[in-house]
Amino acid sequence: MDILVKILSALCLIGALNWGLIGFFGLDLVALLFGPMTFVSRLIYALVGLSAVGLIVLSFRNLKQ
Repeated sequence: MDILVKILSALCLIGALNWGLIGFFGLDLVALLFGPMTFVSRLIYALVGLSAVGLIVLSFRNLKQ
C-alpha cells in the first residue's frame, strides 16, 4: 500500500506542477512534451486525475480507522 501512495502522490505532484506552470507562465508542459491532446497527453491527464481520486479514497479510508 505504501508504494501505491507514493506513486499516486508523485502523479498528483506532477499534475500540480503542470497547473502551476500553466497558471504562472501559460506553459502546459505535458502538451509541450507530448503534443496537445494526443493519446499520450490525454493518458497522462487521466492518470493524474485518477491518482487524485485514489488519494481522496485512501484519505477517507484512513480517517475511518
